Amino acid sequence: MPQSSRIAQLVLEGETLMRLNDELEGDRATAVADLLHENRFVPAGAPDGPYTLHLGLVEGRLAFDIRHATGEPITAIVLAMGPFRRLIKDYLIMVHAHTEAVSEGREGRIQAIDMGRRGLHNEAAELLRTRLDGKIEVDFDTARRLFTLICVLHQRITH
Repeated sequence: MPQSSRIAQLVLEGETLMRLNDELEGDRATAVADLLHENRFVPAGAPDGPYTLHLGLVEGRLAFDIRHATGEPITAIVLAMGPFRRLIKDYLIMVHAHTEAVSEGREGRIQAIDMGRRGLHNEAAELLRTRLDGKIEVDFDTARRLFTLICVLHQRITH
């Protein structure tokens, strides 16, 4: 993949608002590490990257503040959160249920929750790709990782 079609740095706006439970913090750390290791991110009409992405929630909307790796602003894309709310809520319920299943040592339940979480991530990734269509081209794995980060941001802002 060309180095110009990727996020090289990620800033989560509101990152310091609060610490979440260990599992959600772990999901955040993994999503960031995986995203920075491998992603496809091509803003429509933007100059070649790599890019720095400032991802945040602004007035209840999802904001992609895209900058060149040098820090120079390129564009900002804002999406309504409404279409994501059910998926975010379900994801956070699954994180809580997974934490409980692990603490209880219920292996069968852990596996079932993991399968459900994968399915939910897939659905959310497709929704995100659809909502970004014509604005930012992202591959499926990048969309999955971005959804995890959207959930973390949503949780940090609302709690």
